[in-house]
Amino acid sequence: MISLLKAMLGMGGESIGPREAVQRMNAGAVLVDVREPLEFDAGHAPQAKTLPLGRISAQGAVAIDALHLPQECCEVLLICQSGMRSRMARNALRSDSRRRYVNVTGGMAAWMAAGLPCRARTRS
Repeated sequence: MISLLKAMLGMGGESIGPREAVQRMNAGAVLVDVREPLEFDAGHAPQAKTLPLGRISAQGAVAIDALHLPQECCEVLLICQSGMRSRMARNALRSDSRRRYVNVTGGMAAWMAAGLPCRARTRS
């Protein structure tokens, strides 16, 4: 029963903190923000690509493929506001063996608490 609940909530699998996420991004990993567009626009990591959890849940790896990640990218770091939606996204992508999906623990709340850069998107 516990393992079923963990799977449903996207628990299990690899998770890292925001500072390690930056190190991995510097080594070639891609950061994907799974929050809704308005949340992303309000403040996100400068290097993040946006892809809402709903699209990942509906399309799985096809949604990731639509981001046209670099061919050599084999690690995708998933971030949301607190870490819950990114764990769910990781769970939805677990069958994609082409890439390793890693949850950023604590999400953007932890990212900002660590003093890492954040930018807002302005719409014209």
